[in-house]
Amino acid sequence: MPAGGDVAIRTEHLAKSYRSGGEEVVVFSDLNFAVYRGERLAIVGESGAGKSTLLYLLGGLDRPSGGRIYFGSKEITTLADSDLAEFRNRQIGFVWQTHCLLPEFTALENVMMPLLIRGASYTEAAEAARSRLEEVGLGKRATHRAGELSGGEQQRVALARALVGQPAFLLADEPTGNLDLRTGERMIALLAEVHRSHRLTSLYVTHNLSFARRCDRVLKLEAGCLGPIGAGAEVFTPAAAMEAGSFKDENPYV
Repeated sequence: MPAGGDVAIRTEHLAKSYRSGGEEVVVFSDLNFAVYRGERLAIVGESGAGKSTLLYLLGGLDRPSGGRIYFGSKEITTLADSDLAEFRNRQIGFVWQTHCLLPEFTALENVMMPLLIRGASYTEAAEAARSRLEEVGLGKRATHRAGELSGGEQQRVALARALVGQPAFLLADEPTGNLDLRTGERMIALLAEVHRSHRLTSLYVTHNLSFARRCDRVLKLEAGCLGPIGAGAEVFTPAAAMEAGSFKDENPYV
């Protein structure tokens, strides 16, 4: 782990279990780790290891069975549902393996949704959504519905939607999992680009080891434990992140 780095996300004794067929299934019971401000962290592991479960917990989409999750000094595990929903909307951008676009709406309208939920005006939300679509190379596809877009385009719309609210954190679950090699490479490059330009702290769950090793750190989730499997393309340091413009100093949660 980077020495002296500012911690953006950390867990303390995080646990998750569920009942299945009358038995308790333990996904993990004492998970302790940190994500550093400005870092790109990849988590890999076999199917069923609990990677997506961990991402849901970190994103406030599910509640842990025990332990705590902190974003900076803010503990999200004690927040009321309404407060947690507002935190997610304002601080976290999500990208999933399936794009999760609403088929009855256009690309522009899909990207606008997080801001409309936040209470922004239609004009404000539309302006921000157009900017994000331009950023991912889809400005000319703004009026197309999801079914009129290719799989790669749909995933880029999902990325634009994740970024529209100017989050501090980007959480992505298998963002290249449904894409062919060439389209996946384009998505990987785009994720790196927006990480820098939006000064994000990014955490990716992936089976793609080539993608993972281009991140600052790679951790493997196995048998309920997280551990390093090797360095990424670069060694993460706070100074390097600051030089690359990866810090969001104005945000109270990072």
